[in-house]
Amino acid sequence: MAPARTRQFALLACALLLAAFPLVGGTFYVQLVVKVMILAIFAMSLDLLIGFTGLVSFGHAAYFGLAGYALALLGPKYEAASLWWSLPAAMAVCALFAFLTGLLVLRTRGIFFIMVTLAFAQMLFFVFHDTKLGGGSDGIYIYNKPELKLGDFALANLDKTEHFYWLVLVLMVAVYLLLARVLGSTFGRALVGIKVNEHRMQALGFPVFRYKLASYVLAGALGGLSGYLAAVQFGFVNPEILSWHQSGAVMMMVILGGMGTLYGPVLGAFAFVLLQEAFSNQAWFGAWAKHWQLAMGLFIILVAMYLPQGLAGLLQKFGRKDEAAQAEEEHG
Repeated sequence: MAPARTRQFALLACALLLAAFPLVGGTFYVQLVVKVMILAIFAMSLDLLIGFTGLVSFGHAAYFGLAGYALALLGPKYEAASLWWSLPAAMAVCALFAFLTGLLVLRTRGIFFIMVTLAFAQMLFFVFHDTKLGGGSDGIYIYNKPELKLGDFALANLDKTEHFYWLVLVLMVAVYLLLARVLGSTFGRALVGIKVNEHRMQALGFPVFRYKLASYVLAGALGGLSGYLAAVQFGFVNPEILSWHQSGAVMMMVILGGMGTLYGPVLGAFAFVLLQEAFSNQAWFGAWAKHWQLAMGLFIILVAMYLPQGLAGLLQKFGRKDEAAQAEEEHG
């Protein structure tokens, strides 16, 4: 079986297993997987910038938090907002912010790009932290989950854990398929070319700035999608979701899973959250559990040293070995 087809079959099998998980998993574990899938969307959106366009953003949490605040501020306070308008509105706010800031940050490169993206994210952090707009450091509670209705018929009740789980799963798969389609197009191949050699692509006549801006806006909108879902899941937003810690965490997920592969960030999100749960488990590690960040940091360092292509690279390595063994059998 061809490696690409094998990968597609494995991804389909994983999606089916995830779809069936709420039928057998406890509420805590179902909610944990929901959190992971939301972060997987977040990681895929950042990988579009880092892994495919070559733009290392350290302020991607701006879109994650901005969408959550958009839901809290645009929707009615004591009534449920409609998902049909609140989700597109939150993503549109993020896309607009990405467009306006992208016009500026994309004129910088390297370390300057990293610092300017961080600066814009910190500006948003202090806007919501130091003003009444975002409720200060306490944030804002979202008392009612959005409604998903078609007329008077409720397509799903997002107060039910399993309904929200399946919605997030559908959206995660949709984001994966969307990005796969985008990256398989001429536009996507141009983004990879820009990452490899921007000056050559410019010399060939490609509108490099517009391509980078389009990638930046799309990544911001998808980052907003994950932030919206996180706000719905937890029922509140506060300035911490805009902080550099959040941007650093999602970057570690991308590195851990493997940059430049769509399934790598998904693997990275699952590995990051599950390792965090394991390292912070007091039943396993006792008093050392409160120092889980140290163990996580050491693990990330080891992955960066010995698996520079992340967990996805490890899977690809095994796939190449299987392919070589199969070819040897056919010619033997």
